[in-house]
Amino acid sequence: MSVSELAGRPADPSMLIDVDRLVRAYYEEQPDASVPAERVAFGTSGHRGSAADRSFNEAHILATTEAICRWRRQRGIDGPLYLGRDTHALSEPAFQTAVEVLVANQVETLVDATGGYTPTPAISHAILTHNRGRDRALADGIVVTPSHNPPSDGGFKYNPPHGGPAGSDVTGEIQDEANRLLADRLAGVQRIPYQRAAPELRSHDYLAAYVGDLSEVIDLDAVRGAGLRLGVDPLGGASVAYWGAIGERFGLDLTVVNDRVDPTFGFMTVDWDGKIRMDCSSEYAMAGLIALRDRFDVAFGNDADADRHGIVTSRAGLVNPNHYLAVAIAYLFGGGRDWPPATAVGKTLVSSSMIDRVVADLGRRLLEVPVGFKWFVDGLLDGSLGFGGEESAGASLLRRDGTVWTTDKDGIALCLLAAEVTARTGQDPGERYQGLTERFGSPAYRRVDAPATPEQKAALGRLAAEDVRADELAGEPIVEVLTAAPGNGAAIGGLKVVTEHGWFAARPSGTEDVYKVYAESFRGPEHLERIIGEAQALVSATLDASGGGDR
Repeated sequence: MSVSELAGRPADPSMLIDVDRLVRAYYEEQPDASVPAERVAFGTSGHRGSAADRSFNEAHILATTEAICRWRRQRGIDGPLYLGRDTHALSEPAFQTAVEVLVANQVETLVDATGGYTPTPAISHAILTHNRGRDRALADGIVVTPSHNPPSDGGFKYNPPHGGPAGSDVTGEIQDEANRLLADRLAGVQRIPYQRAAPELRSHDYLAAYVGDLSEVIDLDAVRGAGLRLGVDPLGGASVAYWGAIGERFGLDLTVVNDRVDPTFGFMTVDWDGKIRMDCSSEYAMAGLIALRDRFDVAFGNDADADRHGIVTSRAGLVNPNHYLAVAIAYLFGGGRDWPPATAVGKTLVSSSMIDRVVADLGRRLLEVPVGFKWFVDGLLDGSLGFGGEESAGASLLRRDGTVWTTDKDGIALCLLAAEVTARTGQDPGERYQGLTERFGSPAYRRVDAPATPEQKAALGRLAAEDVRADELAGEPIVEVLTAAPGNGAAIGGLKVVTEHGWFAARPSGTEDVYKVYAESFRGPEHLERIIGEAQALVSATLDASGGGDR
């Protein structure tokens, strides 16, 4: 990836979106259902797009919300629906559109009691709290957010009664029905004007409910007792009001270094590619907090819906997400929690193999799954999975008593876990990771994108292990070729090739004409570069041999 010369610098005013123009486009631009780019498309985190290019407009939200209402009615889901939004410019109009349809469909809809913003984990927590011990009148939820995406984007995701991201079986049905409604010019969509619908909404104090339970998942007494100096940058997102409340309720020495909410996100430093992006796992987007690291023992950042975590320490700066996952797992299962021996550890197959080595040393079972947090939901829900994490800085964990906390990613809890680790061990997460490398080795990890036609992307998703003819990778024998995840047998939509000291995984992008190569080596950066180069050549040869088309 070529890093922009603007990366890490404050955003220039010329880069900021015109909020009024974007919102007008949301209402005025009409998507064409015959154009694939203008249809509803649910990825791993719901439907995302921008009003400016007719991929996230009022028609999309009308159709999608109606489709959700029909789906939940068919499944007998008749409890309340918890609705929240983040701070992106398109989130408020999409929120209002959703309310018009939900109320018209007589769905009991609960929104923030103060009219504020709602983090994704607070929605999951609310759903699970309502559904605990019930088998009737089950709740579900919608979060209006494109997560860490640029300010011009909008997003809309559905969480069924299990509280986590909807699986592809659910999103596929909702997507198909929404696109049918789009093609039929929204015939049959029920809605009433927002001014009439709003009085029918019910209030829910998401903040008090979520914050009030945090001590059930994090040892905040230890954090307070250690007197740690904590810093937080919510990056202008939905957690902005939560952090101050957390500090006050639990008596923490916690400073919110930036409490601005601005839909242009003009206070951000620019990400690696020259775009404004609220990615708390990016050293460029987090440059402002990193510059303040000497003021704090440990500091945190969240993305716009607070489902991701960013950990900053005075010595390490921004802790690599893969490194922090390994540290969190080593701490939790190495004595930090008294969970049963059968409680497993979950990781996506593109997360660092340092996790594999840590888990093996702990004598725990590793559940390795395809990309997507949905694969962790069932295990977190029934308590068989103590922790589930992905390399993109998303994770959740059980309560301290081994019961479910959230079944969606929880950036707030994972940040506070970093404070607990520091308080109870006397070492911050960066120092703890250094200790792991001294025991298990120091891996080099990178992700790159390679061009691919739609035909090649489809072929990559269909590959079988026997399609790979090579027997070596970067000078080492190939010991395993995976096209299904070992933890649950689910197709990974690509392949993973493993040697003793390294691996790569290749999978097609869902939105661009590229495939992504994730690679890691325990033999250093030069070996990593060799893996990446040979991985691209191997994928190309395998696609050609399997009928993937000419490059």
